[in-house]
Amino acid sequence: KLFGTANLAMLFGIVMLAHQIGGFFGAYLGGYVFQVTGSYDWVWSVDLVLAAGAALVHLPIREKPVPRAAAGA
Repeated sequence: KLFGTANLAMLFGIVMLAHQIGGFFGAYLGGYVFQVTGSYDWVWSVDLVLAAGAALVHLPIREKPVPRAAAGA
C-alpha cells in the first residue's frame, strides 16, 4: 500500500537480503561469544533487547483500510 505493487519484488528482495545477512552474523557472533565466554547468556540478553526494541518500533503502526470507489461509479 505504501510503496505500491510495482516495487514489491525489489522491496521483498531487500528484506530477504537483510534477513540473510542478519542470519549469518547472528550465527557467527553467537558462536564467537560462546567460545569467548562459555555461555549463551550474553547472546540471549542482546536478543531480548533487540526484540523488545523491534516491538516498540512497530507499536505505533496503525493500518487503515484503503478507501475504494463504489462499484459502477
